[in-house]
Amino acid sequence: MKEVVTTQWGGRTLSIETGQLAKQANGSVLVRYGESAVLVTATAAKTPREGIDFFPLSVDYLEMTYAAGKIPGGFFKREGRPSEREVLVSRFIDRPLRPLFPEHFRNDVQIIATVLSADDENDPDVVAIAGASAALEISDIPFNGPIAGVRIGRINDTFVINPPLSIMKDSDIDLIVAGSEEAVVMVEGSARGVPEAVVLDAIMFGHRSLQDVIQLQRELRAKVGKPKLSVAAPDMPQDLVIQVRQRAEPAIRQALSISTKLDRNAALRAVMQEIVEEFTHTAGEAMQPTVRSILEALHEEIIRSMILEQGKRIDGRSPTDIRPISCDVGVLPRTHGSGLFTRGETQVMVTTTLGTAQDEQRIDSLIGESSKAFMLHYNFPPFCVGEVRPLRAPSRREIGHGNLAERAIIPVLPSADTFPYTIRIVSEVLESNGSSSMATVCGSILSLMDAGVPIKEPVAGIAMGLVKEGERFVVLSDILGDEDHVGDMDFKVAGTRTGVTAIQMDIKIAGLTRDILTTALEQARIGRLHILDIMMNTIAAPRPEISPRAPRIATLQVKPDKISTIIGPGGKTIKGIIAQTGVKIDVEDDGKVTVASPDKASIEQAIQMIRGLIEEAEIGKTYLGTVRRITDFGAFVEILPGIDGLIHISQLDTKRVNNVRDILKEGDEVLVKVLDIDAQGKIRLSRKAVLAEKSPRS
Repeated sequence: MKEVVTTQWGGRTLSIETGQLAKQANGSVLVRYGESAVLVTATAAKTPREGIDFFPLSVDYLEMTYAAGKIPGGFFKREGRPSEREVLVSRFIDRPLRPLFPEHFRNDVQIIATVLSADDENDPDVVAIAGASAALEISDIPFNGPIAGVRIGRINDTFVINPPLSIMKDSDIDLIVAGSEEAVVMVEGSARGVPEAVVLDAIMFGHRSLQDVIQLQRELRAKVGKPKLSVAAPDMPQDLVIQVRQRAEPAIRQALSISTKLDRNAALRAVMQEIVEEFTHTAGEAMQPTVRSILEALHEEIIRSMILEQGKRIDGRSPTDIRPISCDVGVLPRTHGSGLFTRGETQVMVTTTLGTAQDEQRIDSLIGESSKAFMLHYNFPPFCVGEVRPLRAPSRREIGHGNLAERAIIPVLPSADTFPYTIRIVSEVLESNGSSSMATVCGSILSLMDAGVPIKEPVAGIAMGLVKEGERFVVLSDILGDEDHVGDMDFKVAGTRTGVTAIQMDIKIAGLTRDILTTALEQARIGRLHILDIMMNTIAAPRPEISPRAPRIATLQVKPDKISTIIGPGGKTIKGIIAQTGVKIDVEDDGKVTVASPDKASIEQAIQMIRGLIEEAEIGKTYLGTVRRITDFGAFVEILPGIDGLIHISQLDTKRVNNVRDILKEGDEVLVKVLDIDAQGKIRLSRKAVLAEKSPRS
């Protein structure tokens, strides 16, 4: 039986319905917002997956082109591999949900959000977050929800819930906030250098705006919800727990006192393996997973207690200390720009490449085709963490980290009018022990300045962590990988000296309060300023000139009706200019012509040729023209490429002319003066006026 619940949200109707579609899934809902609609299903395996120590959740967000009344491009005419946007939205859905499943739940769970209808105003991404939570809520899958997600914009200093896509360009904030009834559980977004206090207000405004959607899910669950499956914690013999802890604690503490990551991890592996073998020998092979579980819990407990009780971290730092930082630029001789950023045991090599408009990325999405002139790609090869694994296509994590760094830098890039280049940044993570995405932000800025890109101001990024027990909490600056693993929060903040440009937060506990967020944002601001000071000591401003290996670009604006003249029949004219000068030429529909080449002289030559093509006749100006056609009443003379005028027989000479051919013949070059241009564009020329000027009467 179909059930529908509705509420008003951001001035539009949000509805969640179930009971009609995809009834064999554990939970299925259709969420409508405006004319956008997303079908979200949640399905769980009937039995736990054996031999794993993690929760096997998979989330896929699919944008079907038929949802916008389109047919896919390409040869195959069907949806293929997920687009970058689909991957990013899948992560938006996954991240707030994952911490809300029971700790020992090991059944495979799959959530699929399929966009069935998409208008051009209501983005389906936040709708899909609510749909995923609702599908889990009404299912028998154990889930500590509900949650919801919302997009927050700020237009004219006023926060707006889910701004229509048409007005988002006017917003200086673009945040996705996910939360439960009690607290915020995820934040993702960007800003145009707004202060931390404004970002905090936006997050809390977003949390308040979620409550109606959360209550809507509770209403639906009350109507159709299934009893939840029970999840039993594994038996843990207390005598074994005590024995393992007593035996292992001193050795683990000793291993954790080693400051370097690889040596510390090697020591921990040796301790763990020795104790597992020891207790497996006495307690039996069947107890091996239990012993490992006890050791992992003890390892986490020791790190957390060191931070909470002693204010000391495993590498010896205090909670606010930032690891040693070194920066370098110009490290690669053939790239347009390069930067090397090292912070502790995290290191990234970042390159900048400058191209022309022809290098822009073309994007075909539900809302139409667009182009992208700035790209940041993040690579995380296995050697950066001392591992061996096959190289494959970029992972979801790599796409997400690259997108975060890209959004952090976009607000400080020069406008296309002042810097008409396509920019590609590639970040190669060479070593990783915590927050390579924020190191990528820093390395990207170094690389951009080394390439001579006139950024508005530098940006730096820092990752914050959290350890919370009861009411006590400690916020950690510049977290290590281990601190991310055992901590309660991964909170990344990037920005300039004056404000935030990008933010990403994931948590593993029920939620965050305003006090914790305030502390984390302020501590991140102080850390960011420290990092910026070090970066500026390496390169204080963008280089005055772009790399000599980068293309030089010049632009000129022509009338749109002159575009066909520049291109010529079948592209013959523009191809001829390119062949003769060796430049790249891009002509836009609005008449903007871009000419690019590493050789300045070639650009100038091409521009002169283009100007010669589009030059228009001026009244009173003298031209050296070519006679193209003779008639009884005069001669037609081409004074500019493709532009002819008429010399009437009466204007051929200072004396009477009886036959035009007595004065001119086809192919002759002749100096003529423009007498008039009528409303239809017809040009009246005079040879007589030129002769009179040359031989004035005394």
